[in-house]
Amino acid sequence: MNLIYKLKVKQKNKNIIISGGGTGGHIFPAISIANAIKQMEPETNILFVGALGKIEMEKVPAAGYEIIGLPVAGLQRRLTFKNISFIFKLISSLRKSKKIIKDFKPNVVVGVGGYASGPVLYKANKMKIPTLIQEQNSYAGITNKLLAKKAKKICVAYEGMEKYFPKDKIILTGNPVRQDLLDKIGSKAEAIKHFELNPEKKTILVVGGSLGARTINQSVIGDFEKLGKSEFQMLWQTGKYYFDDAKKVASETEYRNIKVLDFITRMDMAYAAADIIISRAGAGTISELCLVGKPVILVPSPNVAEDHQTMNAMALVNKNAAVMIKDSEAREKLIDAALGLIENDNEMNILSENIKGMALRDSAKIIAEEVFKLV
Repeated sequence: MNLIYKLKVKQKNKNIIISGGGTGGHIFPAISIANAIKQMEPETNILFVGALGKIEMEKVPAAGYEIIGLPVAGLQRRLTFKNISFIFKLISSLRKSKKIIKDFKPNVVVGVGGYASGPVLYKANKMKIPTLIQEQNSYAGITNKLLAKKAKKICVAYEGMEKYFPKDKIILTGNPVRQDLLDKIGSKAEAIKHFELNPEKKTILVVGGSLGARTINQSVIGDFEKLGKSEFQMLWQTGKYYFDDAKKVASETEYRNIKVLDFITRMDMAYAAADIIISRAGAGTISELCLVGKPVILVPSPNVAEDHQTMNAMALVNKNAAVMIKDSEAREKLIDAALGLIENDNEMNILSENIKGMALRDSAKIIAEEVFKLV
């Protein structure tokens, strides 16, 4: 616990704990909130609490913040011996959370979802420390619904969240996204040149995250000839797991209108080059796409808790702000849907205007302001 004592030196400054993680969708918004807090009051002490072995234990120190890991793990949804270890890990995490809070003396505890946020916010509530929940998805998880009963404020990204949370605690803030990335988005001509694309052709951007999305990639591979013979071009981020297969398929054809990349470092350029975008439907991704304002086809991952990506996508579909293709139907329908959309300028314009209307800007700054109000 030497870390705690190091951070306790300036007791006159505000102390904030940010807890949660497990996925990039949780931890990157958390880091954005921390950055906004530091921008507003640089002397604020911020401590992250995450889950041992999860992404936050690497990404948070890389962003310049201290983090303590808890041994907490998820509860399995089927009968398994792992649930016995879950109980012991939870008890240990609750004890450790209490000690962290006693030592660090936070003015406010912020929960962003993920395994670690449960025990930390539970103990903070028990110890009468104000808590704020940041719910990224349009479908609230069980942990956040339980924690909301004692939370002071709940920052959400979608309308209609009063079906999960007390209405008087809800603040519609949107999800913190890569504002620096979005601020850099330049001209389409510059982006087309950057990726060595044809300025005479419309561009379909396909992204499935840094690791890739199996169904989306298989859909592209399955209809590679149809894409290759079309009058359009594709910028395809496969993710590292699928890059070799995609590159092999591309090398065996004469089509040169499909550019295959394992990872796109300049996403600002990719967004600028795109006429339409095919993507998964994670909460952070959707918030980013709303700010980008391009027509999108969403293929929600079925391998997430409570099928929340489908809920996220439907929040846009219900406002005619996106097209959704079910994962189970993507191999059959996705590429035809993309080619049909990119040929329809009127539909593209409608989707673009509607998704722009759902954008919520400066989310991290708004959440940081709400944190300081609780101090």
